[in-house]
Amino acid sequence: MNKRFLIMFLAAPLVLGLGGYAAWRTWDRSTDTPKFKTAKTESGPLTAAVSATGTLNPVVSVQVGSQVSGQIKEILVDFNSPVKENQLIARIDPETFQYRLRQAEADVEAARAAQGVQQAEVLRAKANLADFQRDYDRKKLLVEKNFISSAERDKAQSVFDAGRASLQVAESQAKNSEAQVRQREAQLAQARIDLERTAIKAPVDGIVVKRSIEPGQTVAASLQSPELFVIAKNLTDMQVETSIDEADVGRIRVGQKASFTVDAFPGRNFEGEVKQVRKAATVVSNVVTYTVVVSAANPELNLLPGMTANVRVITAQKEKALKLPNAALRFRPPGAADEKKAVAALPSQGTSFGASSALPSAGGTGGSGGGGGFGQLRERLVAELKLDTEQQGKLDAIFAGMRDKFRAARDLPDAEKTKAQERNRAEIREKVAAILSPGQKKLYDEIASEAQAVRAGGGGGGGRVWIIGEDGSPKAINVRLGLTDGSMTEIVSGDIKEGSEVIVGQQTANGAKPSGMPGPRLF
Repeated sequence: MNKRFLIMFLAAPLVLGLGGYAAWRTWDRSTDTPKFKTAKTESGPLTAAVSATGTLNPVVSVQVGSQVSGQIKEILVDFNSPVKENQLIARIDPETFQYRLRQAEADVEAARAAQGVQQAEVLRAKANLADFQRDYDRKKLLVEKNFISSAERDKAQSVFDAGRASLQVAESQAKNSEAQVRQREAQLAQARIDLERTAIKAPVDGIVVKRSIEPGQTVAASLQSPELFVIAKNLTDMQVETSIDEADVGRIRVGQKASFTVDAFPGRNFEGEVKQVRKAATVVSNVVTYTVVVSAANPELNLLPGMTANVRVITAQKEKALKLPNAALRFRPPGAADEKKAVAALPSQGTSFGASSALPSAGGTGGSGGGGGFGQLRERLVAELKLDTEQQGKLDAIFAGMRDKFRAARDLPDAEKTKAQERNRAEIREKVAAILSPGQKKLYDEIASEAQAVRAGGGGGGGRVWIIGEDGSPKAINVRLGLTDGSMTEIVSGDIKEGSEVIVGQQTANGAKPSGMPGPRLF
């Protein structure tokens, strides 16, 4: 009896402890019910833009150099000096060039004197030749009358022939003297030009923004012209040369509006416009960028060359769009289906063909009743272009041939995937256009332009958002996406309306770290 009582006495605390622990676990589980952070979809303006940094430069900036070498004797302008075209701004010591000019003038005079001597030699040779000819004619007549022997006539003929050759030599030497005179005159002209080049003049009207020389400095122009000054032609007309990543340059078009800020004027926006997209690529550490030139009016001369500008180029804009936070697209509750399966069920990224239908995705089908990108595109083209039976058959054949190419592009690395998808889109547009009538092509071009506008805004493709279902658990909704500004994204289609609450995050009631980490973006 005592032994049994002792066992019960020792087991009672253990039973009470187990019961308390079970009660605590039950209470803790009830308080660990997840709570979701939500945000409402809204309707309003949406602007897609590309941001980058660049450098402010004058539209026309002229480097002033020197074509002759020498020592800088005087400088007549300084930084920020306004100059006029052909204004003297610096001078190289001209003494050496003046002596060269005098030497060239003396050489010309010597050459002209030599030319005079040669011309006199020509006159003397002509006179001798005339005398030789008269002697030959006289002896020829005497031979005919048998007054002298024929040997004397032959001797006179030889002298006449030699005189004629001497005249030709004299004339050639005279021509050589004329050529030497022209050569010396050219050297004289070159010496005069070199002397004039010692005077450095402004090539354009503008402002000196850089001076690279000091009085007494020696300028060496043997291999290339050294930079002495930089003159900005017009500082009221500036431009920003910004580097755009290759992933974004496809969204940039000439004429797009742009704005930029500079650190010197915080809080102030300057307006501009895309003037040029240069095709020359710059590769730094395997990063490819392209230079985009943005105009920048500077009537108050506040902007200075060399300033760093933070540029924002507007690639697409809508006055009214249904939009939601990007956090809703990144959210993924714990226990959701495998992400690869979820993505496979959605249209492929970057394959949007229009606002309401996708360009065929890798998983689409080519049949008339198929789902996915091919099926959606086929339905839209048949409905909007009113394709006949023959055209529908050709369209199915095109889709069947392109399906494997879209699948292959999906498995490529990111660096190659975009290029491959763009090639596929271009090929399918060309093939579809070939089977259309002129009227259908016009409408087809409008559909393609609509797709291009969506891609220009960085949107397109499909995504998945989550709402709180009737049972309090997350419920997935597939949507088609449009423009995005980096924080908000347009909803083109899907079971989402203005004011709908979507899940953007999750936390437990006791403040613990959320268990459902955000998934990757699906757009």
